[in-house]
Amino acid sequence: MRLVVVGNGMAGSRLISEVRARDPHIKITVFGAETCQPYNRVLLSNVLAGSSRPDQVHLLDSSWYDAHHVNVVLGSPVAHIDRETRHVVTEDGRREPYDLLVLATGSEAVVPPIPGVERAIPFRTLDDCERIMRAAERARRAVVVGGGLLGIEAARGLAGRGLPVTLLHLAGHLMERQLDVEAGEVLGETLAGLGVEIRTGVSADSVQEDGVRLSDGELVEADLVVLACGVRPVTGPAAEAGLEVRRGVVVDDELRTDDPSIFAIGECAEHDGNVYGLVAPAWEQAGVAADVITGGKALYRGSRLVTRLKARSVELAAMGETQLTEEHAEVVRFSHRARGTYRKLVIRDGRLVGAILLGESDAVGTLTQLFDRGGQVPGDRAGLLFPGLSSAPVADSPVLMPDAAKVCQCNNVTKGQIRACWEAGARDVAGVAAATRATTGCGTCRDAVEGIVGWLCEQEGISV
Repeated sequence: MRLVVVGNGMAGSRLISEVRARDPHIKITVFGAETCQPYNRVLLSNVLAGSSRPDQVHLLDSSWYDAHHVNVVLGSPVAHIDRETRHVVTEDGRREPYDLLVLATGSEAVVPPIPGVERAIPFRTLDDCERIMRAAERARRAVVVGGGLLGIEAARGLAGRGLPVTLLHLAGHLMERQLDVEAGEVLGETLAGLGVEIRTGVSADSVQEDGVRLSDGELVEADLVVLACGVRPVTGPAAEAGLEVRRGVVVDDELRTDDPSIFAIGECAEHDGNVYGLVAPAWEQAGVAADVITGGKALYRGSRLVTRLKARSVELAAMGETQLTEEHAEVVRFSHRARGTYRKLVIRDGRLVGAILLGESDAVGTLTQLFDRGGQVPGDRAGLLFPGLSSAPVADSPVLMPDAAKVCQCNNVTKGQIRACWEAGARDVAGVAAATRATTGCGTCRDAVEGIVGWLCEQEGISV
């Protein structure tokens, strides 16, 4: 069987590794639009901040493709899908036959149609990141347009390099899709304390040589302008081929399109009306698609999203329905703006349906597990927000955590899987990561994995 994968990013590269782990014989060809090997896009903010080198965020290298007999074609975007003859055609005219085709084309940066926008640099790819870093070396002041997750990470990264930064956002508060008004305001105050000037409720009218002109005529001075205005799924080849496309390429529970020989996964796919823009759903979809492609039975039922902000000195986790008010749910909140702390629980029918945790908190693990499992919320609400105040041990301690508890959200790794790896000889985080991929996504589960491994070693009297 000939499998062709269009897209060699986080979804496409995960798919081919999952397929090869299940079947060593399928002929695999993967086309990547970028010229570099696949990398962890989630960690680009670390590269921009200088805490990681570009080579440290790569997912697979050329030796992996050679060792696993995968034909990879980089810098060769697919322009056309010929469904009648089952071929894909690249922009440079190459034709590749397929029996099964997987679209993992991802998303592209939204570039607003305003005068002078070509002077700005989008923040989406590793090439973009390297362009921004080069420009930052000679810049005196930067403006970031867009106050969502990516814009905040870009602004914090540039500020961490000592560059004065102004963040412009159209909505009334930051991250309005994930946060309520007060959480957005507290986040803005935290960022201001880290050197990022926040301007919300403003619209960029043009990009000029000396900065960004707002719709009211004000000029926000800058000699580096970074765009983080959102992303849109890359669906052009699918739509041109006659596949059903709404916001993304429409797929069923097996991740198949309306052509049974064509699958779609990751940010370009729309499942049950949802287009996911995070890594964990893409990797879940890659696992399901790999099962189906190799003859197994698996169904994708959607993902429960946990958003983590990865910006130095800013701790933020948001999950589920954070905007609900007391009219529709039980809401428990605590705010201490002077310390940059905001915590909120949204409970409906005795279950956690949403949460915001801004500022350093030891409750993230417990609440993430409750949200992910849909379990009943304990009666001690204050103990959930502040585990240290509760007389009972916290639920995410290694002792009480059930083996089914998900520790790594990005890779769907449970405590039981970590225990099994430990019993098989993995005595440190590196060994667990090599066996399960835990900690290799956004990296925020590293402390939890270390705690479990350390606890297991302690039980057996093993010194690590």
